Amino acid sequence: MRIGELAARAETTTRTLRYYESRGLLPARRAGNGYRTYDECDLRLLLQIRTLQDFGFDLEETRPFVECLRAGHPEGDTCPASLAVYRRKLDELDSLIGQLTSVRETVARQLARAELAAEAEAPGGPEPQCELGRHTW
Repeated sequence: MRIGELAARAETTTRTLRYYESRGLLPARRAGNGYRTYDECDLRLLLQIRTLQDFGFDLEETRPFVECLRAGHPEGDTCPASLAVYRRKLDELDSLIGQLTSVRETVARQLARAELAAEAEAPGGPEPQCELGRHTW
């Protein structure tokens, strides 16, 4: 298939495919007329790249999976390099979850403190006036 058909089937752009080709992730095969040609294996490579990117993997992190697919492994994630990327990504995600959990706890404490302060200032009383409302522009 030609580049336009591959892009359409993978729901991406020809520009993206050319970029992947320039990075060595898609093959750079040419027909006799100079047009790029692709096959179903290339579509599989592209779908693997896109799926991993949807999961938050950057483009370079997809390389071991592409190489694993090219080596004949049907899922592209059973090679040692692919497994190592999975492990690194899980460590990264665990770290981010820890950071977000910490931020959430801080925001929850701030909210609880602010609610107590607001209630102590004026239980059931009038809403405070905004300082900005007093300025004339």
